[in-house]
Amino acid sequence: MKTDSSADMPTEETVRAALRGVIDPEVGMNVVDLGLVYDIEIAPNQVRVAMTMTTPACPMGDMITEDARAAIRDIAPENAEVDVRLVWDPPWSSDLMSEHAKQRFGWS
Repeated sequence: MKTDSSADMPTEETVRAALRGVIDPEVGMNVVDLGLVYDIEIAPNQVRVAMTMTTPACPMGDMITEDARAAIRDIAPENAEVDVRLVWDPPWSSDLMSEHAKQRFGWS
């Protein structure tokens, strides 16, 4: 549901919930549980997300990043700037995964 009011900016928790709908198709799990979302910043009329991929060579990086932008746009006011950027520092590791993700892959 989009609105025009900056007072209706999503919270960090709402953004994180929206990003749980963004799936890495290579592993079939959402980017939040995979530990790919590093930072979420909410400012007046702006949502900024720093995220990574499991490897810089990930062939799905552009698609996943665009899916993340679209998920945030769906919950942010129409006039809000949505900035999703890929970062590589710190490098991703399986330690960043949620317990749910680790269990699913048999890593806990």
